[in-house]
Amino acid sequence: VQLVESGGGLVQAGGSLRLSCAASGTTFSLNVMGWYRQAPGKQRELVAAITMVGEDSTSYARSVKGRFTISRDNAKNSMYLQMNSLKPEDTAVYYCNALSSTLAHYWGQGTQVTVSS
Repeated sequence: VQLVESGGGLVQAGGSLRLSCAASGTTFSLNVMGWYRQAPGKQRELVAAITMVGEDSTSYARSVKGRFTISRDNAKNSMYLQMNSLKPEDTAVYYCNALSSTLAHYWGQGTQVTVSS
């Protein structure tokens, strides 16, 4: 499975960005996809996740709940993260992650999100 992120960039506080993650390869084996982020000097943390099989089931980190929305488009093997009301503390490299039915993790290359105050 290969994951390619896009959509990062520089935005002012209060602004919005939409991240996309396109999956290719054996995508039928993917059960869950999610977005992680890693700020300088900090551990990578889970931001949001969504099931890729059956009905949507989502989860969010407390710090982004109500501001970020994760969604999927199975026909396009893609996942999205709509980020609204961005704050400087959201600045990080955002990584797309996929978990397969065999519990294998796949990672994208990351996309930088910078929120200026």
